[in-house]
Amino acid sequence: MRLVGKTAIVTGSGRGIGREIALTLATEGASVIVADRDLDVAVEVATEIGASGRRAIPVQTDVSDSSEVDEMVSVAVRELGRLDVLVHSAGIGFHKALLDTSAFEWDRVTQINLRGTFLCIQRSAREMIKTGGGKIVTLASISGQRGAMGRGAYGAAKAGVLQLTRIAAVEFARWGICVNAIAPGVIKTRLMNYGPKQEKAYLDRIPMNRFGTVQDVASAALFLVSKDSDYITGHTLNVDGGYHGAGLIFDYEELSSFRSGWHEETKPDVHAPE
Repeated sequence: MRLVGKTAIVTGSGRGIGREIALTLATEGASVIVADRDLDVAVEVATEIGASGRRAIPVQTDVSDSSEVDEMVSVAVRELGRLDVLVHSAGIGFHKALLDTSAFEWDRVTQINLRGTFLCIQRSAREMIKTGGGKIVTLASISGQRGAMGRGAYGAAKAGVLQLTRIAAVEFARWGICVNAIAPGVIKTRLMNYGPKQEKAYLDRIPMNRFGTVQDVASAALFLVSKDSDYITGHTLNVDGGYHGAGLIFDYEELSSFRSGWHEETKPDVHAPE
């Protein structure tokens, strides 16, 4: 087990990706603060972790509220003795055209996704400095790296998370704190409500031809908070089945046909080895 003796905060860990990350870190030996706006689901996850023999404490937290973030970190230090790991998974999002997005919707998404990231990494880093370092992982998104229709507020906030992660990595390195981001692609969760056309549109652009799972993201988080990543900071790890790197995608048979011969006007002066 890679996290024995470590204490971790996982925000947004009542459901979905955050829940899977909290369970995975606990399985690897960590004591976990299960932080979520919904206390009931936080209690459920903490109870599940406790049943496995690991310590977990549920904390109701709105990550956009500085006083609640302060209390979340204080509980970790007061009840578990120290803070070694933060995985900031809390976030909200929606699909809506820019022309139809209200100022309230814009503000709420940026408050949770960007302001919340700032507050959580700042408060956590202050504690990690006292004990000689730690690991911070933010949850960004492929939407923060690529233009996508309907993702104006969400994509802008997640792009901010990526830049904030890089800046924090540079500033915190002197204290032994590694700060990295995970940028998930399309991950299958209960909130995924795409219709057949939307699903096909995504799958046509994902080289691995499948949607990601919460465990795909949790495994990446485990790597980034373990000693295996001690010389990695300021990095964005895309967990997306190749979606971000993909350009034009053919069926393999079409690709083979396309490459069957050189066009005369572009035929290179090369010779196959004998």
